[in-house]
Amino acid sequence: MTQAPAPVLPPEAFQRRLLAWHDRHGRHDLPWQHDRSPYRVWVSEIMLQQTQVATVIPYFTRFIARFPDVAALAAAEQDEVLHLWTGLGYYARGRNLHKAAREIVAHHAGELPLDVEALSELPGIGRSTAGAIVAQSSGRRAVILDGNVKRSLARLHAVEGWPGRPAVARRLWALAEHYTPHERLADYTQAMMDFGAILCRRGTPDCASCPFDDVCVAHARGEQRRFPESRPKKALPTRTTRMLLLQDAEGRVLLERRPASGLWGGLWSLPQFDDQAALRAWLDQHAPCSTLAPSWSPFTHVFSHFRLEITPQPARVRRLDSVGEARRWYDPDNPDSLGLAAPVKSLLTSLATFTLTAPDP
Repeated sequence: MTQAPAPVLPPEAFQRRLLAWHDRHGRHDLPWQHDRSPYRVWVSEIMLQQTQVATVIPYFTRFIARFPDVAALAAAEQDEVLHLWTGLGYYARGRNLHKAAREIVAHHAGELPLDVEALSELPGIGRSTAGAIVAQSSGRRAVILDGNVKRSLARLHAVEGWPGRPAVARRLWALAEHYTPHERLADYTQAMMDFGAILCRRGTPDCASCPFDDVCVAHARGEQRRFPESRPKKALPTRTTRMLLLQDAEGRVLLERRPASGLWGGLWSLPQFDDQAALRAWLDQHAPCSTLAPSWSPFTHVFSHFRLEITPQPARVRRLDSVGEARRWYDPDNPDSLGLAAPVKSLLTSLATFTLTAPDP
């Protein structure tokens, strides 16, 4: 791997340019910037992982209204936490947020520890997120290296290699450390994230408006889109599943809780089966008086590591005497506060069509 050049600007000059841009063009009115408590910053940083600001804002507002502090979040049931997370995706973030809140109450007297190392030991908080929480809520010096910062520094210095490789990550962390100031830490941290999101964005960066266009190595080479290098691509495998939309005589739908880990961990989903034979065998055992309607057209839900082809299978049953502890009836007209996987939530909203077309048993 070709070694990247030395820092292109002294730290003071870099900070001066960045903060001048941020003062004029950065984001200063985000919900978590008002009352920048460690808790509010923490919640926002977790929600912002792999999710755009515009998407996060309404979720953050609803979440904070229901869980205004660590104690309220720790006291909640996981179902309610995941219900407020429904649609935001990457549900492990919500589970870890809830788990971390309980650890904070149990081991830190209900206060987030404003120390990068201690924060990093909590579920769902990595080194960069811990740095952002410390810097933005306390003003103490802490370094961040989220996706926006990686992209900006990789272009500025033409850092070769995929940032997921340890040697490349070490180089980027060293650059982030080099440029991080000792003053205005909250502004600097926000500025670095905003700079990557607004100017040095993925795909087509706005180099004409960039305060570093005269010193950016990738720009000088005309290779902005080459940096940072992408993860080596692998073809996404496709998995298939059949989801059972089983309604009783009252129009309620049978749901089951997913295992704590794995796909949609801890969320409520429709019963899933590998194939139609397995689905029919389950019905024969648990709901022998059920009637199948024609299957709905399959659709695909894309995850980061695979594609899931889902075939919905509607069915009707007059009664089901026992559904077990991990299952429950769900009334779409009077929905409970449950965490639902996005495609399941979408299917439940489509049940009006099914109700009109499915044959009665």
